[in-house]
Amino acid sequence: MDVRMPGIDGVEATRRIVAAGLRTRVLVLTVFQHDDYVWGALRAGAAGFLLKRTSPERLIDAVRTLAAGELLLDPAVTRSLVARVVAASPGGPAAEDGDPRLARLTAREREVLRLAAEERSNAEIADLLVLAESTVKTHMKRVLAKLGARDRAQAVAISYRGGLMAR
Repeated sequence: MDVRMPGIDGVEATRRIVAAGLRTRVLVLTVFQHDDYVWGALRAGAAGFLLKRTSPERLIDAVRTLAAGELLLDPAVTRSLVARVVAASPGGPAAEDGDPRLARLTAREREVLRLAAEERSNAEIADLLVLAESTVKTHMKRVLAKLGARDRAQAVAISYRGGLMAR
């Protein structure tokens, strides 16, 4: 099924939904894997980005993931974005102190953020770090607050731009 939005694209629709202040989380489902489109959607406030080739089961899981407050990116999109961010970082890995907000994070918060950037769910992070899932959620809330990020997607983007993922 091909659904088109006359006079508006997905990025603008996302921007309008987010600007409306609704508690709605936007999952972009598209055939476009172009970096500029992905960046535009994430900047507009999308919490997830999947390619239309995604299986129905993965799509259902994605909706559940976003409803749980987590970020979700198609693995192909993640690889492309990470490569682009790393290539664009001034000085590459040496830019790790590029964002002073990252210095506010505790070692555990950094660890949780790194795992979130690997597209791990709160439950997976809890298992890996031998923590309660509620503790992981608390760490993520603190990460978002310290970074001034609206959601996990923005926190992950800040961490990549600031060089945290290179450490």
